[in-house]
Amino acid sequence: MHGDQVDVTTDIVATLIQEQFPQWTGKAIRLLSSTGTVHTVFRVGDDLSARFPLRLTDAAEALAVLEGEARASAELARVSRFPVPEPVAIGKPGAGYPMPWSVQTWLPGTVAVDADPSGSDAFARDLAAFIAALRDAGTRGRRFSGENRGGVLAHHDDWMAKCFEESEGLLDVPRLRQVWTHLRKLPRTAPDVMSHGDLIPGNVLVTGDRLSGVLDTGGFGPADPALDLVSAWHLLQPGPRDVLRRTLASDDLEWERGKAWAFEQAMGVVWYYAESNPAMSSMGRRTLDRILESPK
Repeated sequence: MHGDQVDVTTDIVATLIQEQFPQWTGKAIRLLSSTGTVHTVFRVGDDLSARFPLRLTDAAEALAVLEGEARASAELARVSRFPVPEPVAIGKPGAGYPMPWSVQTWLPGTVAVDADPSGSDAFARDLAAFIAALRDAGTRGRRFSGENRGGVLAHHDDWMAKCFEESEGLLDVPRLRQVWTHLRKLPRTAPDVMSHGDLIPGNVLVTGDRLSGVLDTGGFGPADPALDLVSAWHLLQPGPRDVLRRTLASDDLEWERGKAWAFEQAMGVVWYYAESNPAMSSMGRRTLDRILESPK
């Protein structure tokens, strides 16, 4: 998926575990099929997962990121009303893999990519309860760091210009440019709240038609209150989407800003993953369709 991607095999994982965590030697190691774009994930036995950063970076920088993600995941686990992975260990480079890696608890359930809950009002209420619990956690004086989504919409103009250019021939770019011209101007009025930051189908677990767990919690942090509303467009059909909005009591401005963050994310994944991760690209197309079909 990436030009600087580092591939990992089950043999490498087995060697790393044997050398660094011998207490887990002998546990079955299985590569997980995933639409994820940041880590290669292996299941280790029945109760653990090992996550390996995909993109090559300096080992010290990668370690700092993994340690930050572990702290964020542990903090989110303390406030979440639904199961989330909890950090267990951080491994060192070795066996031909050049970066540190992490181990988390394993969660049962089916990712929403494979078990579509988009038509479930009950799922929408569960999702609202998860978001509300994070918002209630309090930022303890922390503010958005200025990286990625969650700050000022217009700061993403350069990225969006690249997305529009790369999407020629894939999408109705003139129409989408008009949408961004409106969305980028939406003002920010509310202070930061704690947010998951990436509530896409691949990060949500479902059992039946209910939310049973949330993955990829290392980005938990302060951001625009509208950021987690990307889930309305990535995960829900119109009826359940309205349930989510009513349950969270989102006003018109917050709701539109949530749409804007979903639009920014979807525009990026459609072209970037068109060939390397078709499922992720398709998710982006579906989100854009939902946004274009929604009432103004």
